[in-house]
Amino acid sequence: MIRKVGIVGFGTMGSGIAQVCLESQYEVVVFEKEEKYFERGLSIIQKNWNRSISKGKMTEEEKAGCENRLYPTTDMNRLAEVDYVIEAVTENLELKKQIFKALDEIVDKNTVLASNTSGLSITEMASVVSNPSRVMGCHFFNPVPVMKLVELIRSYDTSEETYETSKQLMESLGKETIDVKESPLFAVNRILVPMINEAILVLQEGIASAEDIDKGMKLGANHPIGPLALADLIGLDTLLFVQDSLYEETQDSKYRAALLLRKLVRAGHLGRKTGKGFYEYR
Repeated sequence: MIRKVGIVGFGTMGSGIAQVCLESQYEVVVFEKEEKYFERGLSIIQKNWNRSISKGKMTEEEKAGCENRLYPTTDMNRLAEVDYVIEAVTENLELKKQIFKALDEIVDKNTVLASNTSGLSITEMASVVSNPSRVMGCHFFNPVPVMKLVELIRSYDTSEETYETSKQLMESLGKETIDVKESPLFAVNRILVPMINEAILVLQEGIASAEDIDKGMKLGANHPIGPLALADLIGLDTLLFVQDSLYEETQDSKYRAALLLRKLVRAGHLGRKTGKGFYEYR
């Protein structure tokens, strides 16, 4: 039975995963390499909880209970006490492999090691672990407290027990899951990222304005947000990295990134986080 969840990385995704675990009554041990990295994650969670309290969806007592179940640490050995680990660091395969190798020497032999990667190889991460059958991909979507979906990705060696344990945990967090075989970008991003890239090509070719492209997809395809506005929200540097990763994995020319996307990234116009991308933000 899972009582305590470990999370490696406390950025946007790690803090969101921590929040939903805490709200589902799990104790959560969060590892970061330096204390300073906890501040932003904690501020995001506190802001979300305060908003919930103001809307009557959470009480002060419930918030205090969540706070008491959270254990931030810069000592990875504290993860020895957890029942399930979710790695949520930046999308760097070598870094993730280093973390998995270190975790393999710390946690119990039955503890599941999961990665929140949005498209990197779970099989390659599992290759550095003594028992690769306990490695799983659990791809949450941003913002984690709001988005209901988690992609469950099996590595080549993932056991059925690991999959079922992961599915039960995700469902206990109020998430819906889909079962995905490992492939570049998995299922959702394999569809979504090329769609956004095609929207950028339409803009690049002067076929329609950014506003009309987004309006067309919202009103014509019933999307809640247009693809270019979504690109700005994701971060154009992140989008380019993912698009390039898909192309490198498949060597299929249809996945080549739009030149306009590459130009914007080179100019430092990365979307909402820099105040300018396909749109300007104040």
